[in-house]
Amino acid sequence: MILKNLFRRKGRTLLTILGIGIGVAAIVGLGALANGLESGYNSFLTGSKADLILSQPDSFDISLSSVDTGIEKELLAMSEIKAVSGMLQGLVQTESVPYFFIFGYPEDSFILKRFQIVAGVGLDARAAQRAQGKPLLLGRSAADTLNKNVGDILRLTDRVFRVVGIYETGETLEDSGAVIRLRDAQDLLGRPHQVSIFYIQLKDPSLRDRVLSRAERLWPNLSLTSTSDYADKQMMGDVLRGYVWVIAGLAIIIGGFGMMNAQLMAVMERTREIGVLRSVGWSRGRVLRMILSESLLVGILGGLMGILMGWGMLAGFSNITRFFGATTANITPDLIEQALFVVLLLGVMGGVYPAWRASRLLPVEALRYEGGSGGENAKRFPIGGMVAQNLWRRKARTLLTLVAIGIAVGGIVALEATVRGMAKIITALSSDSEIMIRQEGIADTGYSVLDERIGEKIALYPEVAYVSGVMFAASTMPEAGGFFLLFGYAPNEYAIRAFNVIEGQRITGNRQIMLGKLMAEALKRGVGDTIELSGNRFKIVGIYQAGAGWQELGGIATLRDVQNFSGKPRKVQLYMVKLHDPTDAPAVVERINREMPDAHAALTGEFAEQMPDMQNTQGMLTGISFLAIVVGGVGVMNTMLMTVLERTREIGVLRALGWKRSRILGMILREALLLGLLGGALGILLAFGMTAAMAKAPMVGNVLKPIWEADIFVRAIAVALMLGLLGGIYPAARATRLQPVEALRYE
Repeated sequence: MILKNLFRRKGRTLLTILGIGIGVAAIVGLGALANGLESGYNSFLTGSKADLILSQPDSFDISLSSVDTGIEKELLAMSEIKAVSGMLQGLVQTESVPYFFIFGYPEDSFILKRFQIVAGVGLDARAAQRAQGKPLLLGRSAADTLNKNVGDILRLTDRVFRVVGIYETGETLEDSGAVIRLRDAQDLLGRPHQVSIFYIQLKDPSLRDRVLSRAERLWPNLSLTSTSDYADKQMMGDVLRGYVWVIAGLAIIIGGFGMMNAQLMAVMERTREIGVLRSVGWSRGRVLRMILSESLLVGILGGLMGILMGWGMLAGFSNITRFFGATTANITPDLIEQALFVVLLLGVMGGVYPAWRASRLLPVEALRYEGGSGGENAKRFPIGGMVAQNLWRRKARTLLTLVAIGIAVGGIVALEATVRGMAKIITALSSDSEIMIRQEGIADTGYSVLDERIGEKIALYPEVAYVSGVMFAASTMPEAGGFFLLFGYAPNEYAIRAFNVIEGQRITGNRQIMLGKLMAEALKRGVGDTIELSGNRFKIVGIYQAGAGWQELGGIATLRDVQNFSGKPRKVQLYMVKLHDPTDAPAVVERINREMPDAHAALTGEFAEQMPDMQNTQGMLTGISFLAIVVGGVGVMNTMLMTVLERTREIGVLRALGWKRSRILGMILREALLLGLLGGALGILLAFGMTAAMAKAPMVGNVLKPIWEADIFVRAIAVALMLGLLGGIYPAARATRLQPVEALRYE
C-alpha cells in the first residue's frame, strides 16, 4: 500500500526523490574527494617501506613542513639507520590543471622502487640524465588525462620538464601527479636545501626507541614519528571533510523541506481517503506509521538515487577529481552508511509533522473534504490580488517552500559576502601600497615564492617610494583553537608600521615576536613570555591590533625568522609597493610584468580578484550556487505542481468561464515568481542571520567578515526569481493542458 500511495502521484514523488538525491550526491561525491586525498597521503607515507619520518613538528600539511637537507648526513652517520631519503612535496599549476601534485626525490632514493615504470625509464637512468630538459616521471592517470607520452614536454608553472617515464603505484593521488629530482623540486618551489620530510629505514625495527631517544636530543626542534602516526596527524583530509558537510548540508536541508512539503501535500490531497480509513477502524497510530513509512521510503529511494548520481559525478568528472586522488573506488561503505543515515534522518524529520497531522484528522471532517475545490481558508488575502491569495490559501505549503528557497538563496548570499570579505582581507595586507606582487603561474598564493632580488630591482625604480616583502606560515596549535598564523616582516620596513602596537614594542631582531591581540588573549600570554611554534622558540616583545581580525590570529616575527621557519631563505610570498605618485601605478604594473616574467603585479584593488585561489573559490561558489538552484528549483516545481493538481477543478471552472490558456499560464507563473521573490527576501534575512551566527564562532568569527554590497542583493533576487521561473514552467504548462470537462470531474 505504501508503494501504491507514493506512485499514485509519480511526478511529485520523483521530484522529491530527485531533490533528496542531489543532496546525497553532494555527500558521496565530495566525501569521496576527501577520502581520496586522505587515502593518497596514507599511501605514500605508510607504503614507503620506511620505519620513521623526520619532519617539522605541528606543520599544517606535508607541503608546509620544512627540514634542512644538511641533517641527512647526521642521520646516515647513525649506526642504527640503514637508508635515508628526503622528499619535497608541493602543488603547482600545469597545463589546464590548477592543482597538480609533485614529489621530489633524490635519484637514488629507496622510495622510488615503489614507482613501477610502465613506459620509458626511471630518474636514475642514464637516458634520463641525457634528456633535453629536466627529467620527469608522470603518473599513468596524469599521462592519460593530459595526453602525454614519453618524450613529450610538460610545463610546471614557468619551468619546462621532459617526460622520461610513466609510472604506476596503484594509488590515484600519486598516479595523478609527477615525480621529479629533488634538486629540481627545490628550485621549482623556491626551497633550496630543504625537504618536506625525511624517510628513514632502520637496520632493525627493534632499534626504533634508541633512534627516537637520540633524535630528541640532537634535533629538539624536529619531530620523529612512525609513518602511521605521521599520516594520522595530517589535517588536509579533515579540512576538506568540513567543506563537504557545509556544502552538502545546504542541499540536504533544502531537500528536507522539500520532503516535508511533499508529504504534507500527500496528507492534504488524501484527506478523504484517510477519513475512510479512520472510519473503518484504523487507529491514529496506524495512520501515523503509514505516512511516516512513506516518508522513510522516499528518503531511502532518494538516497539510492543520490549514491548513483554521486558515482556518476565522479565517473564523469574523473579528469578533474583524480588529481585529488578521488575516483569511484573512494565511495567506501562508511560513506554510503553516512549518506543513508542522513536520508533516514531526513525521512523522519520530513515525515513527522505530516504524519502527526494525518493522525489527528477526525473521520467526519475528513470525509467532508472536497479534494479539488481549493481547500480550507478561502478568505481573501488583503493585498496582491488572486496570485497572492492563491499562495495564502495554503499557508503551510507556501511557508515550507519559502523556507527552502530562503535557505538556498541565503546560503549563496552568505557565501558570496564572505568571499568578498576574504578579498578585503587580502587587500588589508597592502599597508596602503598601490601595487601588490605575487609569483606568476602558481596554483595558490600560499605557494608564491619571489626572490628578494626582485624587490631590490623594483626598489630602484624612480617612481617607487618603498618596497616591503611579507612571508606567511601556519602551524597547528590546539591551545589556540587549531592553528597559528605567522607573518614575516623586516623590522625596519614601512609595511610593519600598519600594525598598531598596544603593549610593549615592535620587533627589532630575530627570535622576537609580536602577538595579535586575539591570539594573546586565546593563549593568555603577554609581553616577556615565550611561545614555541613547530620547535622554534620566540620571545614576545609586543601585542598589536590590526585592521583585519584575521591578522590578529597569530604573530609577527622578522622576515628572516619566517623564511627559515618555512625553509625559503631569501624568498618572500608577496611584495607591497608604495609609489611617490599613485597615478603612476598602472605604468609601473605594466613595467614589472614586462621586465620580470617570474612576477605578477597588479593594482592593489585588483590583486585579490586575480589571485588563482580566489578565482578557484569563486568557481566553487558558482558550483554551490548551481547546486542550490537545482535543488531549490526542484522544490518550487514540486510545490507548484501540487498547486495545479489540487486546484484542478478550480482551473476547470476558470477555463469553463472563458479563461484562455495563456491567462492560466500567466497566473501559475506569477504565483511561482512571487513565491521565488518572497523566498529571496527571506533568504537575504537568513544570510544576515547565518553570518551573524558565524561571527560568534570562536576565532573563526574574527576571520570571516562578510562584505555586503548592493549587487549581492540584486543577484540574490535574480536567483530567487530564476528558482520561481524554473519551478513554475512545467506546472504552468501542465495547467494549460487541462481540459475543462476533465478538470471539473476531478475529485
